[in-house]
Amino acid sequence: MGVFEAIGASTHEQVVYGHDPVSGLKAIVAIHSTALGPALGGTRFFLYSNEAAALNDVLRLSEAMSYKSAAAGLDYGGGKAVIIGDPGSIRTERLLRAYGRVVNSLGGRYITAEDVGTTTADMAIIRRETAHVAGLPLTHHGSGDPSPATARGVMAAIRAVAMRLWGDEELSGRHFAVQGVGKVGSSLVERLTKAGAAVTVADVNQKALEVAHHEFGAAVVDTDAIWDVECDVFAPCAMGGALNERTIARLKCEAVVGSANNQLATAGDANLLVERSITYAPDFVANAGGIINISQEANGYDWQKAAEAVDGITSALTNVFWIADDEDINPVQAAVRLAKNRIENVGGLRTRLSPGGEL
Repeated sequence: MGVFEAIGASTHEQVVYGHDPVSGLKAIVAIHSTALGPALGGTRFFLYSNEAAALNDVLRLSEAMSYKSAAAGLDYGGGKAVIIGDPGSIRTERLLRAYGRVVNSLGGRYITAEDVGTTTADMAIIRRETAHVAGLPLTHHGSGDPSPATARGVMAAIRAVAMRLWGDEELSGRHFAVQGVGKVGSSLVERLTKAGAAVTVADVNQKALEVAHHEFGAAVVDTDAIWDVECDVFAPCAMGGALNERTIARLKCEAVVGSANNQLATAGDANLLVERSITYAPDFVANAGGIINISQEANGYDWQKAAEAVDGITSALTNVFWIADDEDINPVQAAVRLAKNRIENVGGLRTRLSPGGEL
Protein backbone atom coordinates (compact mmCIF):
# COMPACT_ATOMS: atom_id res chain seq x y z
CA MET A 1 0.00 0.00 0.00
CA GLY A 2 1.34 3.43 -0.98
CA VAL A 3 1.42 6.46 1.31
CA PHE A 4 -1.36 8.36 -0.48
CA GLU A 5 -3.55 5.27 -0.56
CA ALA A 6 -2.98 4.78 3.19
CA ILE A 7 -3.79 8.41 3.94
CA GLY A 8 -7.00 8.17 1.92
CA ALA A 9 -9.41 10.98 2.75
CA SER A 10 -7.63 12.05 5.95
CA THR A 11 -6.20 15.54 6.28
CA HIS A 12 -2.56 14.72 6.97
CA GLU A 13 -0.27 17.53 5.87
CA GLN A 14 2.99 15.64 5.50
CA VAL A 15 4.57 12.20 5.80
CA VAL A 16 8.36 11.92 5.86
CA TYR A 17 10.55 8.84 5.69
CA GLY A 18 14.01 8.85 7.24
CA HIS A 19 16.74 6.27 6.57
CA ASP A 20 20.32 5.78 7.69
CA PRO A 21 21.71 2.50 6.30
CA VAL A 22 24.73 2.52 8.64
CA SER A 23 22.72 2.54 11.88
CA GLY A 24 19.69 0.78 10.43
CA LEU A 25 17.37 3.72 11.03
CA LYS A 26 13.99 3.35 9.35
CA ALA A 27 11.68 6.11 10.56
CA ILE A 28 8.36 7.60 9.51
CA VAL A 29 7.17 10.99 10.71
CA ALA A 30 3.52 11.90 10.14
CA ILE A 31 2.26 15.46 10.59
CA HIS A 32 -1.51 15.53 10.74
CA SER A 33 -2.14 19.20 11.48
CA THR A 34 -0.23 22.37 12.32
CA ALA A 35 -3.33 24.58 12.39
CA LEU A 36 -3.00 25.29 16.12
CA GLY A 37 0.79 25.23 16.24
CA PRO A 38 3.75 22.89 15.73
CA ALA A 39 2.80 19.22 15.58
CA LEU A 40 3.72 17.69 18.96
CA GLY A 41 3.85 13.95 19.51
CA GLY A 42 6.13 11.18 20.68
CA THR A 43 8.39 8.77 18.83
CA ARG A 44 7.39 5.11 19.05
CA PHE A 45 10.28 2.62 18.70
CA PHE A 46 8.69 -0.72 17.87
CA LEU A 47 9.33 -3.88 15.87
CA TYR A 48 6.42 -3.70 13.44
CA SER A 49 5.59 -6.75 11.35
CA ASN A 50 6.04 -4.72 8.17
CA GLU A 51 6.27 -1.17 6.85
CA ALA A 52 2.55 -0.98 6.09
CA ALA A 53 1.73 -1.69 9.74
CA ALA A 54 4.14 1.05 10.84
CA LEU A 55 2.62 3.54 8.39
CA ASN A 56 -0.91 2.74 9.49
CA ASP A 57 0.06 3.17 13.14
CA VAL A 58 1.81 6.50 12.68
CA LEU A 59 -1.08 7.89 10.63
CA ARG A 60 -3.67 6.93 13.25
CA LEU A 61 -1.54 8.11 16.16
CA SER A 62 -0.72 11.48 14.59
CA GLU A 63 -4.37 12.22 13.87
CA ALA A 64 -5.25 11.35 17.46
CA MET A 65 -2.54 13.75 18.63
CA SER A 66 -4.23 16.62 16.76
CA TYR A 67 -7.48 15.91 18.59
CA LYS A 68 -5.68 15.35 21.88
CA SER A 69 -3.93 18.73 21.83
CA ALA A 70 -7.02 20.54 20.58
CA ALA A 71 -9.37 19.00 23.13
CA ALA A 72 -6.88 19.79 25.89
CA GLY A 73 -6.78 23.44 24.85
CA LEU A 74 -3.12 23.38 23.80
CA ASP A 75 -1.60 25.52 21.07
CA TYR A 76 -0.05 22.54 19.33
CA GLY A 77 -0.94 20.46 16.33
CA GLY A 78 -0.72 16.71 15.96
CA GLY A 79 2.19 14.60 14.82
CA LYS A 80 3.80 11.28 15.58
CA ALA A 81 6.84 9.29 14.55
CA VAL A 82 7.78 5.64 14.51
CA ILE A 83 11.17 3.99 14.33
CA ILE A 84 10.88 0.48 12.93
CA GLY A 85 12.90 -2.11 14.81
CA ASP A 86 13.61 -3.69 18.18
CA PRO A 87 14.92 -0.92 20.45
CA GLY A 88 16.72 -3.50 22.57
CA SER A 89 18.74 -4.61 19.56
CA ILE A 90 19.35 -1.62 17.30
CA ARG A 91 19.19 1.44 19.56
CA THR A 92 22.51 3.27 19.24
CA GLU A 93 23.73 6.85 19.57
CA ARG A 94 24.18 7.07 15.80
CA LEU A 95 20.64 5.86 15.10
CA LEU A 96 19.11 8.34 17.53
CA ARG A 97 21.20 11.21 16.23
CA ALA A 98 20.38 10.27 12.64
CA TYR A 99 16.74 10.36 13.65
CA GLY A 100 17.31 13.75 15.26
CA ARG A 101 18.48 15.05 11.90
CA VAL A 102 15.26 13.81 10.31
CA VAL A 103 13.29 15.76 12.90
CA ASN A 104 15.48 18.81 12.38
CA SER A 105 14.91 18.72 8.64
CA LEU A 106 11.25 19.58 9.28
CA GLY A 107 12.24 23.01 10.57
CA GLY A 108 10.14 22.95 13.72
CA ARG A 109 6.89 21.75 12.13
CA TYR A 110 7.23 18.62 14.28
CA ILE A 111 8.36 18.42 17.92
CA THR A 112 9.18 14.94 19.14
CA ALA A 113 9.02 13.43 22.62
CA GLU A 114 9.07 10.08 24.42
CA ASP A 115 6.66 7.26 23.57
CA VAL A 116 6.59 3.46 23.65
CA GLY A 117 10.15 2.17 23.21
CA THR A 118 11.88 5.51 23.74
CA THR A 119 13.08 7.24 26.92
CA THR A 120 13.93 10.68 28.22
CA ALA A 121 17.60 9.69 27.84
CA ASP A 122 16.93 9.05 24.14
CA MET A 123 15.42 12.53 23.87
CA ALA A 124 18.61 14.02 25.30
CA ILE A 125 20.64 12.32 22.56
CA ILE A 126 18.19 13.41 19.85
CA ARG A 127 18.42 16.94 21.28
CA ARG A 128 22.10 17.04 20.22
CA GLU A 129 20.91 17.19 16.61
CA THR A 130 17.74 19.29 16.89
CA ALA A 131 16.12 21.80 19.20
CA HIS A 132 12.69 20.41 18.34
CA VAL A 133 12.49 17.96 21.23
CA ALA A 134 10.32 17.92 24.37
CA GLY A 135 10.13 15.53 27.29
CA LEU A 136 13.78 15.97 28.19
CA PRO A 137 15.21 14.61 31.47
CA LEU A 138 14.93 16.76 34.57
CA THR A 139 18.73 17.14 34.48
CA HIS A 140 18.30 18.85 31.10
CA HIS A 141 15.65 21.23 32.49
CA GLY A 142 12.87 19.16 30.97
CA SER A 143 9.74 17.59 32.43
CA GLY A 144 11.20 14.09 32.76
CA ASP A 145 9.28 10.84 32.42
CA PRO A 146 5.70 11.70 31.28
CA SER A 147 4.23 8.45 32.64
CA PRO A 148 3.23 9.81 36.08
CA ALA A 149 1.52 12.79 34.43
CA THR A 150 -0.34 10.49 32.04
CA ALA A 151 -1.52 8.35 34.96
CA ARG A 152 -2.54 11.47 36.87
CA GLY A 153 -4.59 12.52 33.83
CA VAL A 154 -6.33 9.13 33.69
CA MET A 155 -7.23 9.58 37.36
CA ALA A 156 -8.67 12.99 36.49
CA ALA A 157 -10.77 11.32 33.78
CA ILE A 158 -11.88 8.66 36.25
CA ARG A 159 -13.12 11.41 38.58
CA ALA A 160 -15.29 12.79 35.77
CA VAL A 161 -16.68 9.32 35.09
CA ALA A 162 -17.28 8.68 38.79
CA MET A 163 -19.29 11.88 39.09
CA ARG A 164 -21.30 10.94 36.01
CA LEU A 165 -22.06 7.40 37.18
CA TRP A 166 -22.12 7.58 40.97
CA GLY A 167 -22.52 11.26 41.84
CA ASP A 168 -19.21 11.64 43.67
CA GLU A 169 -15.47 11.13 43.12
CA GLU A 170 -15.01 8.56 45.89
CA LEU A 171 -13.17 5.47 44.61
CA SER A 172 -12.85 3.53 47.87
CA GLY A 173 -14.53 0.16 47.46
CA ARG A 174 -14.63 0.40 43.66
CA HIS A 175 -13.00 -2.30 41.52
CA PHE A 176 -10.77 -1.58 38.53
CA ALA A 177 -9.43 -4.01 35.92
CA VAL A 178 -6.19 -2.64 34.49
CA GLN A 179 -4.96 -4.14 31.24
CA GLY A 180 -1.23 -3.41 30.99
CA VAL A 181 0.99 -2.39 33.90
CA GLY A 182 3.90 -0.72 32.18
CA LYS A 183 5.07 2.68 33.35
CA VAL A 184 1.67 4.35 33.04
CA GLY A 185 -0.41 1.36 34.07
CA SER A 186 1.74 0.73 37.13
CA SER A 187 1.47 4.37 38.20
CA LEU A 188 -2.29 4.19 37.73
CA VAL A 189 -2.52 1.04 39.87
CA GLU A 190 -0.57 2.76 42.63
CA ARG A 191 -2.88 5.78 42.55
CA LEU A 192 -6.02 3.64 42.53
CA THR A 193 -4.95 1.51 45.48
CA LYS A 194 -3.97 4.61 47.45
CA ALA A 195 -7.52 5.85 46.78
CA GLY A 196 -8.87 2.66 48.36
CA ALA A 197 -9.89 0.85 45.18
CA ALA A 198 -9.45 -2.85 44.52
CA VAL A 199 -7.45 -3.60 41.37
CA THR A 200 -7.07 -6.64 39.11
CA VAL A 201 -4.25 -6.54 36.53
CA ALA A 202 -3.01 -8.41 33.48
CA ASP A 203 0.18 -8.06 31.46
CA VAL A 204 2.59 -10.19 29.43
CA ASN A 205 5.45 -8.91 31.61
CA GLN A 206 5.69 -11.16 34.66
CA LYS A 207 8.02 -8.80 36.52
CA ALA A 208 5.53 -5.95 36.15
CA LEU A 209 2.77 -8.22 37.47
CA GLU A 210 4.88 -9.12 40.51
CA VAL A 211 5.40 -5.44 41.30
CA ALA A 212 1.68 -4.70 40.97
CA HIS A 213 0.83 -7.64 43.23
CA HIS A 214 3.48 -7.35 45.92
CA GLU A 215 3.76 -3.54 46.13
CA PHE A 216 0.15 -2.54 45.52
CA GLY A 217 -1.84 -5.64 46.40
CA ALA A 218 -3.35 -6.09 42.95
CA ALA A 219 -4.93 -9.38 41.97
CA VAL A 220 -3.45 -10.98 38.86
CA VAL A 221 -5.18 -12.75 35.96
CA ASP A 222 -3.91 -13.78 32.54
CA THR A 223 -4.16 -11.49 29.53
CA ASP A 224 -7.28 -13.10 28.13
CA ALA A 225 -9.16 -13.40 31.42
CA ILE A 226 -8.94 -9.65 32.11
CA TRP A 227 -11.86 -9.12 29.72
CA ASP A 228 -14.15 -11.20 31.93
CA VAL A 229 -13.35 -9.55 35.26
CA GLU A 230 -16.42 -8.11 36.97
CA CYS A 231 -15.46 -4.53 37.84
CA ASP A 232 -16.65 -0.97 37.96
CA VAL A 233 -14.10 0.37 35.46
CA PHE A 234 -12.00 -1.36 32.82
CA ALA A 235 -8.73 0.49 32.14
CA PRO A 236 -6.93 -0.36 28.87
CA CYS A 237 -3.31 0.71 29.37
CA ALA A 238 -1.50 -1.48 26.84
CA MET A 239 -1.29 -1.22 23.04
CA GLY A 240 -4.19 0.10 20.99
CA GLY A 241 -6.95 -1.57 19.02
CA ALA A 242 -7.89 -4.03 21.76
CA LEU A 243 -11.52 -2.93 22.12
CA ASN A 244 -13.46 -4.59 19.34
CA GLU A 245 -16.74 -6.41 18.71
CA ARG A 246 -15.49 -9.58 20.40
CA THR A 247 -13.84 -8.05 23.47
CA ILE A 248 -16.51 -5.40 24.12
CA ALA A 249 -19.11 -8.17 24.31
CA ARG A 250 -17.13 -9.73 27.18
CA LEU A 251 -16.78 -6.60 29.32
CA LYS A 252 -18.44 -6.66 32.74
CA CYS A 253 -18.00 -3.03 33.75
CA GLU A 254 -19.82 0.29 33.89
CA ALA A 255 -17.09 2.34 32.25
CA VAL A 256 -13.90 2.18 30.20
CA VAL A 257 -11.18 4.70 31.07
CA GLY A 258 -7.54 4.05 30.22
CA SER A 259 -4.24 5.37 28.92
CA ALA A 260 -3.76 3.35 25.72
CA ASN A 261 -3.83 5.20 22.41
CA ASN A 262 -6.38 4.24 19.74
CA GLN A 263 -8.20 1.86 22.06
CA LEU A 264 -11.07 1.17 19.67
CA ALA A 265 -10.39 -1.13 16.74
CA THR A 266 -12.89 0.80 14.61
CA ALA A 267 -14.86 4.03 15.02
CA GLY A 268 -18.07 2.00 15.15
CA ASP A 269 -16.95 0.25 18.32
CA ALA A 270 -17.87 3.39 20.28
CA ASN A 271 -21.50 2.65 19.48
CA LEU A 272 -21.12 -0.92 20.73
CA LEU A 273 -20.14 0.49 24.12
CA VAL A 274 -23.17 2.78 24.08
CA GLU A 275 -25.43 -0.16 23.23
CA ARG A 276 -24.09 -1.99 26.29
CA SER A 277 -24.59 1.11 28.49
CA ILE A 278 -20.85 1.31 29.15
CA THR A 279 -19.58 4.86 29.64
CA TYR A 280 -16.48 5.46 27.51
CA ALA A 281 -13.86 8.13 28.13
CA PRO A 282 -12.36 8.85 24.68
CA ASP A 283 -8.71 7.86 24.85
CA PHE A 284 -7.26 11.08 23.46
CA VAL A 285 -9.03 13.03 26.22
CA ALA A 286 -8.29 10.65 29.09
CA ASN A 287 -4.62 10.08 28.25
CA ALA A 288 -3.68 13.69 27.48
CA GLY A 289 -1.83 14.16 30.77
CA GLY A 290 1.54 13.35 29.21
CA ILE A 291 1.33 15.88 26.41
CA ILE A 292 -0.18 18.52 28.70
CA ASN A 293 2.77 17.99 31.03
CA ILE A 294 5.32 18.19 28.21
CA SER A 295 3.71 21.31 26.77
CA GLN A 296 4.57 23.11 30.00
CA GLU A 297 8.28 23.00 29.09
CA ALA A 298 7.82 25.84 26.59
CA ASN A 299 7.56 28.48 29.32
CA GLY A 300 9.95 26.94 31.85
CA TYR A 301 8.77 23.73 33.46
CA ASP A 302 7.05 23.87 36.83
CA TRP A 303 5.52 20.65 38.15
CA GLN A 304 2.83 22.35 40.22
CA LYS A 305 1.53 24.31 37.23
CA ALA A 306 1.74 21.21 35.07
CA ALA A 307 -0.21 19.15 37.61
CA GLU A 308 -2.96 21.75 37.77
CA ALA A 309 -3.17 21.73 33.98
CA VAL A 310 -3.35 17.91 33.89
CA ASP A 311 -6.14 17.91 36.48
CA GLY A 312 -8.14 19.99 34.01
CA ILE A 313 -8.90 16.73 32.19
CA THR A 314 -11.79 16.27 34.64
CA SER A 315 -13.50 19.37 33.28
CA ALA A 316 -12.59 18.57 29.67
CA LEU A 317 -14.15 15.10 29.86
CA THR A 318 -17.21 16.41 31.69
CA ASN A 319 -17.69 18.83 28.79
CA VAL A 320 -17.39 15.96 26.30
CA PHE A 321 -20.12 14.05 28.13
CA TRP A 322 -22.32 17.14 28.16
CA ILE A 323 -21.95 17.52 24.37
CA ALA A 324 -22.65 13.81 23.84
CA ASP A 325 -25.85 14.01 25.89
CA ASP A 326 -26.99 17.30 24.38
CA GLU A 327 -26.48 16.19 20.79
CA ASP A 328 -27.37 12.51 21.30
CA ILE A 329 -24.03 11.25 19.97
CA ASN A 330 -21.43 8.93 21.46
CA PRO A 331 -18.54 10.37 23.53
CA VAL A 332 -15.96 9.78 20.80
CA GLN A 333 -18.01 11.73 18.29
CA ALA A 334 -18.47 14.48 20.88
CA ALA A 335 -14.74 14.67 21.63
CA VAL A 336 -13.80 14.72 17.94
CA ARG A 337 -16.38 17.43 17.27
CA LEU A 338 -15.01 19.51 20.15
CA ALA A 339 -11.45 19.11 18.89
CA LYS A 340 -12.29 19.77 15.23
CA ASN A 341 -14.26 22.88 16.09
CA ARG A 342 -11.29 24.31 17.95
CA ILE A 343 -8.89 23.41 15.13
CA GLU A 344 -11.15 25.06 12.55
CA ASN A 345 -11.99 28.13 14.62
CA VAL A 346 -8.64 28.94 16.21
CA GLY A 347 -6.65 27.47 13.33
CA GLY A 348 -8.65 29.58 10.91
CA LEU A 349 -7.73 32.67 12.91
CA ARG A 350 -4.06 31.74 12.61
CA THR A 351 -4.39 31.43 8.84
CA ARG A 352 -6.30 34.69 8.36
CA LEU A 353 -3.95 36.74 10.52
CA SER A 354 -0.68 35.30 9.25
CA PRO A 355 1.61 37.59 7.22
CA GLY A 356 -0.11 38.32 3.95
CA GLY A 357 -3.48 37.06 5.22
CA GLU A 358 -6.69 39.03 5.12
CA LEU A 359 -8.81 40.23 7.98
